[in-house]
Parts: sequence; structure tokens; C-alpha cells
Amino acid sequence: MIERYDWLLFDADDTLFHFDGSLGLEALFNSFDAVFTPDDFKQFQTLNKPLWDQYAQGLVTADEVQIRRFVPLAQRFGVTAEQLNSDFIDAMAELCEPLPGALNLVHALSERVQLGIITNGFTELQDRRMRRVGFDRHFDLLVISEQVGVAKPHLDIFEHAFARMNNPARERILMVGDNLHTDVAGGRNAGIDTCWLNHHGKAAPAELQPTYEVSNLLQLHQLLLGAA
Repeated sequence: MIERYDWLLFDADDTLFHFDGSLGLEALFNSFDAVFTPDDFKQFQTLNKPLWDQYAQGLVTADEVQIRRFVPLAQRFGVTAEQLNSDFIDAMAELCEPLPGALNLVHALSERVQLGIITNGFTELQDRRMRRVGFDRHFDLLVISEQVGVAKPHLDIFEHAFARMNNPARERILMVGDNLHTDVAGGRNAGIDTCWLNHHGKAAPAELQPTYEVSNLLQLHQLLLGAA
């Protein structure tokens, strides 16, 4: 099936990389010799998750997400929110590992098609992870919403990517991601095929049906290239 496409575009977090914010926050607490509990992560997420949703809608900037989510903890630890955000990104850069099958899939695909990433993540984390696992050698394109000024699912970030790809035929592009509302909706609105990495076996609503659906990257490998 890979012959249908000239470009494969991937999301990053929970598509290529395992992203566990709880582990990153625990590492942050440990650096202050503070006890970390599940309630601490739950409280952090009451700020963090709505900010990410607002970011995808274009209601807040990347800087606002990074700083505002750490204001209560900054007051608790007596440091700046900027420092906590930087320390958190440092921790996540070390903790984030490729999902099972990601390395083999990327290596195999890079010999057949051009590869890109479109991510709503932040520049510092994306660049460091890409280099650390060697993905920077295989991807022809890295588009980061923080640099573009708009986030998925906004059409402009896809148009920005297409321009950098020299505007290939859209029927020859496939977007792969785990988020229906940013990756699948964004790809559909941009006129390209989509593949939903459905880790949790949820049902997609009728208005957000992807072109393809897989539960893990090993299935994606088989779908695109045959048996891994």
C-alpha cells in the first residue's frame, strides 16, 4: 500500500514517542526533594489540559501554555514558572522513548517515501528527542506549531508543511496520529488521507472517520509495508 503515497506525515507525542507527563512531573518534584503523588499530577492536569485544548483552538500561545501551567507550582517551590517549564522539558527529553515498533517503522519507511512530522509540541523538546533517538536522520520535514504560530488542526499549519514539501499532490500524502481532533480532523480538512493510531480502542464519530485505523505501530507497519 505504501506505493499510494509520496509523503507520510506523523504526529509526535503518543504517535512516535511515548509521552508520560506524570513521570516528567515526578522527576521535577524529585529535583526539589518534594514528595510527588497522583493528586499532584491531577491538579497539574486541571491547568495543563485545558491550556492545550485552548492552544489547539488558537486561543492561547505556546508561551502561555508553557508558563501558565506552572504558576501554582512555581509559587509552591519558590522559583519562576519559566524555570519549572525548562526543567520539565529537560526531564521529558530524557524520559520520552520511541513507541514499540517506531524505530523499525521509521527506518523501513525512510527507504520508500519522504517522512515528516507535524507536532503541536514545543521546539526544545522535539529537537532534542529527534536527535537523541536518531530520527533526525530519517525525517525530511519537522513542522512545530510553536514556530509556525498556529497548531493542528488549523489548516495553516498543514499549508505551511505542504509548501515546505514543494506542494505534492494531496492524494499522495498520509497523516498518521493518535488524536482525532487534531491529527485526523486536521488532515481531513487539509484534503489528505489520515490514519488514526487508536491506542485505546475507541469509536470514531461519523464526522471524524479516518481513512485507516490501527491500534499500534506494528499494525501500521503491516498495513503500509507488509509483515515487519
